[in-house]
Amino acid sequence: MSSGVGITGMGIVSAIGLSVEENLLALSQSRCGISRIDNFDTRHRDNVLVGEIKLSNRDLEDRVGLTKGHSVTRTGMLGILAARQALQQAELDLKDTSIRTGLISSTSVGGMDVTEKYFYAYMQDVELQHYIRSHDAGVSTQHIADDLGLRGTVTTISTACSSAANAIMLGARLIKSGRLDRVIVGGTDALSKFTLNGFNTLMILSDTYCRPFDQHRKGLNLGEAAAYLVLESEELIAREGKTVLARVVGYGNANDAFHQTASSENGEGAFLAMQKAFAVGGIEPRQIDYINVHGTATPNNDLSEGRALLRAFGEKVPIFSSTKSFTGHTLAAAAAIEAVYSVLAIQEGMVFPNLHFETAMEEFDLIPQMDVLHKEIDYVLSNSFGFGGNCSTLILGR
Repeated sequence: MSSGVGITGMGIVSAIGLSVEENLLALSQSRCGISRIDNFDTRHRDNVLVGEIKLSNRDLEDRVGLTKGHSVTRTGMLGILAARQALQQAELDLKDTSIRTGLISSTSVGGMDVTEKYFYAYMQDVELQHYIRSHDAGVSTQHIADDLGLRGTVTTISTACSSAANAIMLGARLIKSGRLDRVIVGGTDALSKFTLNGFNTLMILSDTYCRPFDQHRKGLNLGEAAAYLVLESEELIAREGKTVLARVVGYGNANDAFHQTASSENGEGAFLAMQKAFAVGGIEPRQIDYINVHGTATPNNDLSEGRALLRAFGEKVPIFSSTKSFTGHTLAAAAAIEAVYSVLAIQEGMVFPNLHFETAMEEFDLIPQMDVLHKEIDYVLSNSFGFGGNCSTLILGR
């Protein structure tokens, strides 16, 4: 049994940067990455804004080093770039098979960014048929594992927008239970017509910059990104003299069983997830210094999450902000993106702002942090809530 779980490496690619350093710079300068869609054709181009990574698939192929005839989709390529960064920072040697290593990756888009592109051409063009095998969510995970040369435990989680939080939680549990020594955890999702059209059908996309927790919020900005963290047991960290960036202190998952796409009005699932995370970490609510809220800027989510925060913390809700105002909502990658930002908040002593906020919601007096704030941070709570009522909370500590 392991006594604890440390984070020794991180990697990220998002609409505000292609590395941890670039993301931190954008966050500290309050510079968002929301824009019009450039990388694929859609009838919604003039009606919505997204958090798009301004690299074409050809650009990504060159960066990854892929040759003609490969079947790696955009989701997989983004994941490979982020995972490589995490391994480099953690100085991992995956050739040492005596150290039990795993990969838990999350995605919701999977390979559909490519399979939807060629859907009507498969029967006529045999050379495109190899992409069909890339549609499944687990294929991007295997492509990442193959690129890293990982031969240990490899698995995929797809629980909508809480996916990466559950990947981090599962990785931490596998280490604490003694089943693995270290786990690469995170998520990756590319923008696609399927998700854009789907969220448009739900009428929760915004035609302007998203405004989390604002009275006049109109909906979310979809985004694409990938982020991975290297989790290692305290014993392995001590033996190898590793530098610990932060620690996974607590985690919790709950389901309010309320609706396929909506959160319950009183935030039951979110409240229960936070309560479980406090219990696992042995943390009191008053010890939380900063909350990275789920904060999608949809009418339903922000109301539900706000009520859950008041239930969990009482009238003294800690400083909070939604970094989705920088990157857009990156679906299955969101919790990994925000875990990286939570670690940076601890390391830099910095609360990142909730951009575009103007007016408090009429239902309660909760006002997010609107400017960069420098303060000492020991514990960050990060919320991630998915369709189907799947709610997860992480607590990261110094």
